[in-house]
Amino acid sequence: MVDILGAALAVTELCGTNRYRFCFIGGVAVQRWGNPRFTADVDLTIITGYGGEERFIDTLLGELSPRRPDAREFALVHRVLLARTKDGIDVDIALGALPFEERSVARASAWQIDEGRQIKTCSAEDLIVHKVFAGRDRDWDDVRGVLTRRHGKLDFDVIRFELGPLLDLKEDSDALPRFERLVAEVARRLRASAR
Repeated sequence: MVDILGAALAVTELCGTNRYRFCFIGGVAVQRWGNPRFTADVDLTIITGYGGEERFIDTLLGELSPRRPDAREFALVHRVLLARTKDGIDVDIALGALPFEERSVARASAWQIDEGRQIKTCSAEDLIVHKVFAGRDRDWDDVRGVLTRRHGKLDFDVIRFELGPLLDLKEDSDALPRFERLVAEVARRLRASAR
């Protein structure tokens, strides 16, 4: 069995040692905020800003194995370092610099895995933003899960504030209306089940 949380703890230690500002996104955050599902990799954002990404990449590749021979160059171009832990678990590291990424890491909070061990994940709201932006079928299923589990506790103003500009960058005019329909659908279903 893949020990995703163990890998996340190892990456947490690496980031802490280097005093990186970071948080987990993707499947690890879904374990906390949504309907837990199998995930085979660890996704996180490390705030690198623009310029000087090489030192982050080189430090990370000193502890993690590259998943492709040109991982360093790929990361510099695409802003994602594709690496692997010593235990063979894939790690996708977004080199964060956008204002949303800065705010997402600032809003992140600790998640207690067990006694004495915790990792830092993005907020439920920011997880929804990440998932709507990615827009794959699995991502929409994850959004539904977060909406269902966190119903009544989400700050929709934050979600809408962050989503609008990101979807504009992507020139995606369909995702926000789809999100609003899903919010209404989940609310109707929850009201019906409460009767």
